Amino acid sequence: MRVLYVGPDGGTSRHRAHALRRLGHDVHVVDPRVSVSRPTWLARWTWRTGAFGLEGMLRRSVLSRVPPGAWDLALVDGGELVGPSLVWELRQRCGTVVNYNLDDPFGSRDGRRWRLYLESVPLYDCLVVVREINVTEAEACGARRVLRVFRSADEEAHAPSTLHARERVRWAQDVLFIGTWMPERGALAVELMHRGVPLAIYGDGWQKAREWLTIRPSWRGPSIYGTDYTKAIRGAKACLGLLSKGNRDLHTQRSMEIPYAGGVLCAERTSEHRALYREGEEALFWSDARECAERCRELVADGMKRRELAEQGRQRCLDNGHLNERVMARILCAATS
Repeated sequence: MRVLYVGPDGGTSRHRAHALRRLGHDVHVVDPRVSVSRPTWLARWTWRTGAFGLEGMLRRSVLSRVPPGAWDLALVDGGELVGPSLVWELRQRCGTVVNYNLDDPFGSRDGRRWRLYLESVPLYDCLVVVREINVTEAEACGARRVLRVFRSADEEAHAPSTLHARERVRWAQDVLFIGTWMPERGALAVELMHRGVPLAIYGDGWQKAREWLTIRPSWRGPSIYGTDYTKAIRGAKACLGLLSKGNRDLHTQRSMEIPYAGGVLCAERTSEHRALYREGEEALFWSDARECAERCRELVADGMKRRELAEQGRQRCLDNGHLNERVMARILCAATS
């Protein structure tokens, strides 16, 4: 199948495009962001206004980079820069247009960012979402068909990394969190530190936290990717899985990536986390900072428990099948049936 992939050529979007290639499809990626990433003020305008006044330019930019020939399907990843006129054009060229969105475009956290996406919802042949609540919200916006999936780890990008002697020293941490700062995360980090949790943080934006002076000794640097990401997970005794409250998360990418990479998931207790993993056997869960600190201390002190959780958690992740190749195959099947 020839797939026109309209989405970021980076991050987990790139992982999903590669997964389609591994499944044997001919995939061409067009990244809409290249037209609005510079200058900085334009990128900010795009985020804050939902690319107000830029729909026509974005449509022309994307279409100018579509190679000639027949396409079996267009898959839009995200879609905050894809307006109704572009979706209509893609349907003329590709027949079927699908949207896959990891974010929460129907929520309120991101303001006007999803303006074009919301206007385009009725034009997609299928909308793929990762929250149960988004299903009814998408239908209320006029979606023709909605498929709900769980987020997924990538079979190659998140495969367990082997740590050599120097790397074991480099990536050794007791309790690790990898992720962007959000207001609720600063307060949690401080309380964990006050409770004696040896916390290490990699992620962007933490300097904006009003608790920054307290958090700074635990901050190891900006976000990490690729093999550094999986090695950090393998080197840690416990890996925190924090939700985005503004995004109405009940699970996140880390919920799959940490166990698949061979780490121990220590995450917020939610209905979806408890459905994904057996608590105490495949992952550890907590409901507040006090319980989180207790679970972290438990993991730091008990090497055998860590090994058992890591092994059982990874096996459960494999059994669940929330991996990119399986999820992308399911999306294509739903879109073309």
